[in-house]
Amino acid sequence: MVKFALKYGSTEVSFEVPDENFAGTLEVRDVPGCANPVGEIKRSIRNPIGSPPLHVVMRGKRDAVIVVNDHTRDTRTREILAALLGELDEIGFPSRDITIIFGCGTHRKVKDDEAKAILGEDVWSKYEWVSHDCDGNLTFLGETSFGNRIYINSLVAEADAKILTGDITFHYYAGYTGGRKSILPGVSARETILFNHAMMLHPAARSGVLDGNPVHLDMTEAARLAKPDFIVNVVQNTKGEIVRAFSGDLEAAFMEGVKLVDSLYKAESEPADIIILSAGGYPKDIDFYQAHKALDNVIPMVKDGGCVIFLAECRDGVGNQVFYEWMKEKLSIDEMEKRLKSNFKMGGHKAYYLAKALEKVKIFMLSSLPAEELENVFNVTPIESVEDGLRKALETIGKNAKIKVVPHGAAILASIKKK
Repeated sequence: MVKFALKYGSTEVSFEVPDENFAGTLEVRDVPGCANPVGEIKRSIRNPIGSPPLHVVMRGKRDAVIVVNDHTRDTRTREILAALLGELDEIGFPSRDITIIFGCGTHRKVKDDEAKAILGEDVWSKYEWVSHDCDGNLTFLGETSFGNRIYINSLVAEADAKILTGDITFHYYAGYTGGRKSILPGVSARETILFNHAMMLHPAARSGVLDGNPVHLDMTEAARLAKPDFIVNVVQNTKGEIVRAFSGDLEAAFMEGVKLVDSLYKAESEPADIIILSAGGYPKDIDFYQAHKALDNVIPMVKDGGCVIFLAECRDGVGNQVFYEWMKEKLSIDEMEKRLKSNFKMGGHKAYYLAKALEKVKIFMLSSLPAEELENVFNVTPIESVEDGLRKALETIGKNAKIKVVPHGAAILASIKKK
C-alpha cells in the first residue's frame, strides 16, 4: 500500500492506495521558499522590470493606494507590505497618505479579523484600509476594444499613485492571476466584471493561456486605462512560501512571473481512471466556489467515464448563491451556455464548468457540505472518507483501475502527455 496525507481545510486526511492500482502522483515542481521573503521582495522593488525605480515613480506623488488580495487568496500580503511600505517609508512617503484597498471584485467585504490576519496587526492598526465595493462609488475610465465599459473604485481612480500587489498562479479562464487582475476584477464595477467574465466561453479562455484569450486581453486594456504606476507580484510554492518576486511594469513584470509559474506548475501525465484530488487545503477549499478551480485543473487527465475523489472542506459553504441555484435548477449545458451569453451571472459559470466535468466523470466528494446538498443539488456523491470513495470508485470502474494522486489541485495545470 502507498500512504498519503493530503490537505483538507486546516488539517490533513491520511489514506492508502493499493500498490497494484497506484499509477503515480501528479505533483508540482515544489521548490523551497526564500530564506528571507521580505528581502526578496525588496530586491525586486529595487530592481524593477520595465519600470523606473520606485523612488522615481513616487516622485511628486501626493497620495497612494495599494491594492491587495482579499480573504479568498492565500497571498503572502504581510511580507509584500512589509517590503513595500518599508521602501515607501525609506523614500519619505508619509504613511498617512497611503490607503490599502482589498480587491474584492464581486466577493463580500473583508471582515475586520480577516483584515488583521491578512495585513498583520501593525499595518492593520496604522494604515487606512477599505474593502472594494463593486456596487459602490465608481469612476468611468473608458471602453476597451471589446466594448467593455470600465468603471473602477473611485479611490483608486483618483489616487495620485496606484500600486498593485498579488500572486501569480493559474486561473481557469483568465489564464493566470496577478498583474492586471488587481484592477479587473479586483477594484472594478459589477457590470464591468460581468461583461469581462462573460467571455469565458471563448475557446482561448483557458487556464495557462494568454494568447488570444479575450478575458485576459480585456483585463489588460482595463488595467492600462487605470494607469497603475507599479506592481509587486509574487510566485509562491505549495506551502504558500514566496519563491520569487516580480516588481515594476504592469505587463513586463507580470509576464516574467508567468514564465516561472509555467516552469513550476505545468505537468503532463498519462490519463488515469481515478484521481484522488485535494484542492490544497484552506483557503483554497474555503468554499465550493473556490475549491472548484482544482477540479477544473485536473479534469483533462481523467479518462472519460472515470472518477474523481475530491477533498475540499468548504467551511464557508457553497460560496455563491447563483452557483447553487443553477445547479439546483438542473439546467442542461446548452441552457447554461445560452444564459451565460445573454445575461452573464457570476456563479453561473461555475455551474457550467461543473456540469461539463460531470458529463465526463463521476465525482465523489469529502466535504463539510451537507450530504443531501452535494447529492441532490450538485450531482456529486458524498463520501465519509477517502477509503469510502476508493471503494465506490473501484466498484464503478473495476478492480484494475489505475489511480493517480494530485495533492495540490488548485496550483497544478494538468495536460495529457504527448506521445
